[in-house]
Amino acid sequence: MVTAVTQGIHVSVQVTYQAEFSNPHQHHFVFTYKVTIENKSQHTYQLLSRKWQVYDAAEEVKIIAGDGVVGKQPILEPGESHSYVSGCNLISGMGKMTGIYTMEKLFDGKRIEVQIPEIQLMANYLQN
Repeated sequence: MVTAVTQGIHVSVQVTYQAEFSNPHQHHFVFTYKVTIENKSQHTYQLLSRKWQVYDAAEEVKIIAGDGVVGKQPILEPGESHSYVSGCNLISGMGKMTGIYTMEKLFDGKRIEVQIPEIQLMANYLQN
């Protein structure tokens, strides 16, 4: 698990290679990742949008952007957290992802960019 902290917002990500849904012979590698966003600040924030950069060793960089996360724009009071699971497919067994969340402080409407830690995507059989 990797974690990044921006202005009291902790973002932790854990990646799992999904061998049972992957087919290396057809260049199809599936990864899931669980993200936990913790508000350890003194302010209430709402997650408005996300922007991921997906690097596949065999392709150009893909940009994944949109509102919220898995259809939600959670509001996090101080001390609260929000977790979700999502995934990505690669055509190679190696890559990485990094990104940002745009969050808004509800008190004054100020927006911040919260860093998502870089995660490594590697098929299990390639590790060693």
